[in-house]
Parts: sequence; C-alpha cells; structure tokens
Amino acid sequence: MTSASPLPGFDDLRVAVIGLGYVGLPLAVEFGKSRSTVGFDLNADRVIALQAGADSTGELAPEQLAQAPNLKFTNDLADIADCNFYIVAVPTPIDQHRQPNLGPLLSASRMVGSVIKRGDIVVFESTVYPGATEEDCLPLVEQGSGLVLNRDFFAGYSPERINPGDKTRPLTSIVKVTSGSTPEAADLIDNLYASIIIAGTFKAASIRVAEASKVIENTQRDVSIALINELSIIFSHLDIDTNAVLDAAATKWNFTRFSPGLVGGHCIGVDPYYLVHKSIAAGHIPDIIRIAREINDGMARHAVSLLVKKMIQKEARVKDGHVLVLGLTFKQNCADIRNTKVLDLFGNMQSYGMNVDVYDPWADAAEVRDVYGIEILKDLPVAGGYDAVILAVPHDELIEIGAQGLRAMLDPNGVLFDMKAVFDQTESDLRL
Repeated sequence: MTSASPLPGFDDLRVAVIGLGYVGLPLAVEFGKSRSTVGFDLNADRVIALQAGADSTGELAPEQLAQAPNLKFTNDLADIADCNFYIVAVPTPIDQHRQPNLGPLLSASRMVGSVIKRGDIVVFESTVYPGATEEDCLPLVEQGSGLVLNRDFFAGYSPERINPGDKTRPLTSIVKVTSGSTPEAADLIDNLYASIIIAGTFKAASIRVAEASKVIENTQRDVSIALINELSIIFSHLDIDTNAVLDAAATKWNFTRFSPGLVGGHCIGVDPYYLVHKSIAAGHIPDIIRIAREINDGMARHAVSLLVKKMIQKEARVKDGHVLVLGLTFKQNCADIRNTKVLDLFGNMQSYGMNVDVYDPWADAAEVRDVYGIEILKDLPVAGGYDAVILAVPHDELIEIGAQGLRAMLDPNGVLFDMKAVFDQTESDLRL
C-alpha cells in the first residue's frame, strides 16, 4: 500500500490564487504581504492592469496593491506550477434557466489538475451546493493530474465572505470558515488562513458542512427579504407605506429589519438556486426557498406596475414617456453589475413603450455595453423633461443630489420613485 504524501510545512507554502475578481484579488494581496503568492487570471487585460497597480473593481487602491511585495500577477498557467497551495476563487453563476453554471469552476479544476503535484493542496472558495467540491471538482483534479486525493494531494473548502463595496468589512475582519479532506490538511489550511484573518477562523466538521454553511447564509437573507417584499406588495394594495410600517415594527427589540427592494448580485440572487438544485436532486422540493426566489425575482415587475399606476394618476406619459433610471449596479457604492435586477426594471419599462435612460457613476460604460447591450449616459442630465425619475441604486453621489435636485429633472407631472426610501416619504411620489 502506497503511503500518503507528506503535507508541506507551513513556512514552505507557496500560494496560487486562481481568479482575481472581488474574492480572489483581496486574498492574493493579503497572502502576498508575507509569503510567495501568484495571482492567476485568464483575462490578460485584467492582469496587465493589476501589474500596473490598477484594480478596475474599485475594491483595492493602488497603494493597497503595493503592500504585497511577494505577489505577482499572471495569465500564464506555467507561472503557478511551482506553487503548492492552490486557491480557486472563480464565479459560480446561474444560466438562463436558473440552473447552476459550474463551467468556470470545472475549468479551474482542470487547470489545477494540470499543475498540481504530490503533497500539494487545493482549496475551493467558490459558492456551491453541498457535495460539489468532492463530487464535481476533485475528480477533475485527479483525472488531470493522475494523482489520488488524500494519498497524493489534499483538498479543502473555505467559502468566500467578501461583501463588494463594503469598506468597513474587509477580508481580514470577517471570520473565515475552513475545512479539509483530512484532519491534518484541515489543520494546515486553517492555520494558513488564520495567518491573514484578524477576525479568526472556524474549522468546520467537513467540506460538505462548510459548503452548506455558505449557501444557507445567503439563502436565509433571501427568504427574509422575500417576506418583506411580499409584505410590501400587500401594503401597496392597502395603500400603506411599507417603510412607515417597518419604522414602527423596528421599535420592538427582537424585530429584524430588512428593506424591500430588488435582490440581485452574485450571492443572494444566485446562491439559493444552487441549494434548490441540489435539494431537488436529493428528492425534496424546497418550497419556501423556491417561492422566496420567485417573489424576489418578480419585484422589478411589481415596481414598474406601481410606477405606471402612479404615472397614470399624475397624468404623466407612459407610452412614449421618458424615464431616467439612476443606478445600474446591483448595490450602492459598488461597481459590480453582475446579475443586477435594475436590468429587469429596464426591460419591464420598455414593454410599456417607455424610453429609458440610465445613469450610474460607478458602472463601467464599456462593460455595461458588452454585457447587457445598453448605452448608459456619460453625464447626469442637468435639465428636466423626464416623465419619471427612479432612484434605483442609492449611490452616495446620487443621494447628495437630494430629492429636490432629482425633481428638477422631471416634467411638472413627472413621478419621483425613491425605490430604497432614501428620502422622507413627503419628498417623493412613490416608494416600495
């Protein structure tokens, strides 16, 4: 019987981070402060920009990138072949049928399989359903390398908890869940992450437990927001302001406040579908999670129906009307446009024959054009004439304009729709 390969020593770990997006880049920078680290990404333009000290996501400033003297960036797979600790941090989106799209993750697994060696470790951070690491990813690593898990190489799962655009909770201040394919590997993986995570780590009982812990974090938030969104729909029929109700209810000590709104992005709007997929495959239909997703995915349609009703009441033009949507990214003060539900707003308004302009000071115009085929305004309009102005994403720059400033962009009969209830109820015509 062949004995298992020894794990590398802690001081000998050389890290490769595969995928340099919102998750991978902060990791690579933190590890690169103290040990040999290579950041790998298939996007050559992304690598060139990072080599020049520029992060197009806006998450890290040039001076932060410069704080990692042991970090180098590459799009050449040969440059990570000398590493012995591989971290996979690639996107796990859904397809047009709202099914898990593991394409990027499986591709990254094959890449690892082409470079991994005896004694090496691979850790996955991408959000998946329980079992994906061991059932979908690691067999590809074995196949590509000819090595055997837990004999020749080792594995782990440590779910990402990055919150894009949140400068108050950087990577190092968020507790990190870790796990490993053997107790010894779990200890080494946990120790490595603990060396950069000030908030500390939590070693899960198994890889599957760690996977499940991540996917339920966002599922819980999705279900909670869905309840508030459904209450918002009910209150709209009763002519009650939802946020006024929430203000009153929040005075009770054990009331947890969530706000109604669009639920997009790469986490809350995606992760529950992974759990639904795995649950159905296991023979159980998860009704609460599934219906919560339906409610949240339908909020753009509900918002536009409220807008049309209010426009008719105020005798604003609907068909051939002009609407200005402020904000396109999936959340405020963030450049991330992945799975933004503002796009659903756009499509629903167009179905009523409206002409829609979009302005977002954070979104990259070229990326929006390439991904969604939409031309966004370069500058904020300074004059009026719009039949409706929708504050969809409350970036700080947009809030600073103020309700009166936004009203100045309206036709006299126009509607100001403050979707996130940023302003006082008396300052807008409509809120969710």
